[in-house]
Amino acid sequence: MQNNLTEEIQRLKKERNAIILAHNYQVPEVQDVADVVGDSYSLSQHAAETDSDVIVFCGVHFMAESAKILSPNKTVLLPVRDAGCPMADMVTAPKLREMKAKYPDAAVVCYVNSSAEVKAESDVCCTSSNALKVVESLENKQVIFVPDENLGSYVASKVKDKEIILWKGFCITHKRVKVEEVQKIRQLHPNAKILMHPECAPEVQKLADFLGSTSAIINYAREIPEKDIIIGTEEGILHLLKKQNPDKNFYLLSTGLICTNMKKTRLEDVHRALLNMQHEIHVDENIRIKALKSLERMLKIK
Repeated sequence: MQNNLTEEIQRLKKERNAIILAHNYQVPEVQDVADVVGDSYSLSQHAAETDSDVIVFCGVHFMAESAKILSPNKTVLLPVRDAGCPMADMVTAPKLREMKAKYPDAAVVCYVNSSAEVKAESDVCCTSSNALKVVESLENKQVIFVPDENLGSYVASKVKDKEIILWKGFCITHKRVKVEEVQKIRQLHPNAKILMHPECAPEVQKLADFLGSTSAIINYAREIPEKDIIIGTEEGILHLLKKQNPDKNFYLLSTGLICTNMKKTRLEDVHRALLNMQHEIHVDENIRIKALKSLERMLKIK
């Protein structure tokens, strides 16, 4: 059944001149049918550069919305309409405007995990893979960082010449990781390296051997000689890690590292999206133009 569905998806993809983008946290069968699998940054780049008429974004709403901002003339489909991001919902444009009024000299750096309206109120976007470079590129001595205070804290620990004003937002999945879990798994696998995402809490980050985005974790896991590796980010990343490194053993840092929103998309949803051209993403043009500036500034920072 799955093979037939995959074949039908490939047929429809050619018929629609579509590209399927999937985040590393998607279920294995969705990753396997995608043309590109990556983190938010690499997927944003592909969305901006693709020649396809249709983008099927297997992720959550803010990702598909970003693709539409970058490629307004493309049809962008989100296979599951209610695949959202609780962290993105923790910041709103009106509340951000209130904070901007309190800190008029501050630049606003907006994590890509946010709505188009929030991006439109920001000076520049960032992802976990380039947040440090983005903040370092700014001339402003004050930076409002929204919405992830954990990633913001990580950046603040590296950038000493700026005041980083943190928003009280967080990833509900990475926040589940506790210090006790890290200590326990370290005892079970004393020779393993712990690779962790900076969306984890600061007290947990301190126990990592390596901190980085999903793409950085994938690259680091491939390069290091250690055969035992503990992964401190959403479990969907294990699919690619195991394929790329069949000679290594991977252990999930916490059983709580499962994002229910990322796991909503199934092959059937991808098929229905292409078959019926359903759940198209739309962004108000005035908001899109403002949000585009913040995304384009991000993509120009190397």
